[in-house]
Amino acid sequence: MGKLSIFRDLWRFMRVRKKWWLLPLILLITLLGLILIFAQGSPLAPFIYTVF
Repeated sequence: MGKLSIFRDLWRFMRVRKKWWLLPLILLITLLGLILIFAQGSPLAPFIYTVF
């Protein structure tokens, strides 16, 4: 199993089952996760954590 198999399976699920409303939710959760990961080492971290 590769690292991208989860994304591949999720894409197949959305395509076959016509669950396109999941795509914006997955993108939003991924974006928030990336913001939190990259903001940990920055001086903006206290301000970002107060927003969430």
